[in-house]
Amino acid sequence: MAIKKVGVLGCGLMGSGIAQVSATAGYEVVVLEQEQRFLDKGFAGIDKSLAKFAEKGTLKEPVADVRGRLKGATDRAALADCDIIIEAIIENVEEKKKMFSALDGIVKKDAIFSSNTSSISITEVAAATKRPDKFVGLHFFNPVPLMKLVEVVRTIATSEAAFEATFEFGKSLGKVPVRTSDKTGFIVNRLLVPYLLDAIRAYEEGVGSVPDIDNSMKLGCGYPMGPFTLLDFVGLDTTYYISQVMFEEFKERRFASPALLKRMVMAGWFGRKSGKGFYDYTDANNPVPTKF
Repeated sequence: MAIKKVGVLGCGLMGSGIAQVSATAGYEVVVLEQEQRFLDKGFAGIDKSLAKFAEKGTLKEPVADVRGRLKGATDRAALADCDIIIEAIIENVEEKKKMFSALDGIVKKDAIFSSNTSSISITEVAAATKRPDKFVGLHFFNPVPLMKLVEVVRTIATSEAAFEATFEFGKSLGKVPVRTSDKTGFIVNRLLVPYLLDAIRAYEEGVGSVPDIDNSMKLGCGYPMGPFTLLDFVGLDTTYYISQVMFEEFKERRFASPALLKRMVMAGWFGRKSGKGFYDYTDANNPVPTKF
């Protein structure tokens, strides 16, 4: 299963990052979006990111060469001859199933399908296609051009050939791939989400303030950022959604969403992207703890 051409579904934060690292690694890349304006926005972000890497001297070739391997499309037919499809659309299982079902009859039969989902069952999405043996999870981390890890997820139906080809593809991108199975949360979120939820419970129970808990985990455990800073970076809505999926799967308290997280999401306080979460980002260069 030689991979030469990559198809990316979605040109948002994750999709554009995946497209960028694929093109930087030498692959021809086609990015599919619903409308040209979404492609324009995503490609503008890629251009900005590539310029920064060029300025630091970490690109092995001119920006123009990398950019020349990137193409945008709004017609699914443009993905027909791709060797691997990486989906990075909305975190909604029905939308993912609908997309892959439509592509199943368009993309060549020996191509690998993969999803960047962080929580949805790969098996369930794969079941919407006629190639569950060629369906793999490929979970990148934000920001994709900087984060080295990628989780390669195998379902009970994934063939050895498709899994190993995807694993080697992850390596070729300069990432460190890890093998995991299609269990909700995979490795990282299975361990990370309960930690983040416990930090919120600790705050609710008066163990410490938001900055004190953040500083304790940074300075006491050597974490690069505290749990509340990380929650705001990931997005409180994203964490809440993942916790709902995980609780539905395991029915354990450690995966249950704390009341405060639910109320913050209901209020539209999603973290950095909304301007307010556990910290207030009115002054983006000097965020202050939110007053509850």
